[in-house]
Amino acid sequence: MNATAPIDAIRLDKWLWAARFFKTRHLAVEAINGGKVQVNGCRAKPGREVRPGMRLTIHKESLAWEVQVLGVSQQRRPAVEAAQLYLEDESSRTRREEQLRRQREAGPQDHGGGRPTKRDRRQFERLNLAQGSER
Repeated sequence: MNATAPIDAIRLDKWLWAARFFKTRHLAVEAINGGKVQVNGCRAKPGREVRPGMRLTIHKESLAWEVQVLGVSQQRRPAVEAAQLYLEDESSRTRREEQLRRQREAGPQDHGGGRPTKRDRRQFERLNLAQGSER
């Protein structure tokens, strides 16, 4: 294979990495194997070849993209260049932006926080001592 020859197809996991949907190829492979990425409406394997004109549906966390592949690249390029590899559907973009707006309005979520810190423990002890002296 000639290094200067233009490529017309690339592995799905490598395309997702080059287009900056996932930070590593390993994360892209996990998403594909988990059914989070569909090619032309069907589940795919990481080694599936992606060519311009194919349609991809990508689910990542709570967001979803519906894109059409415009080009392929074997290298991970800057975000501006990576965005030229695909065209996102307008309906997909508006849904995603609306969901991001709702998440920002909701504010940060507290997921329990795990174990109490040393500071928390001291505050609990002070509260328990104060309640014990009132009785």
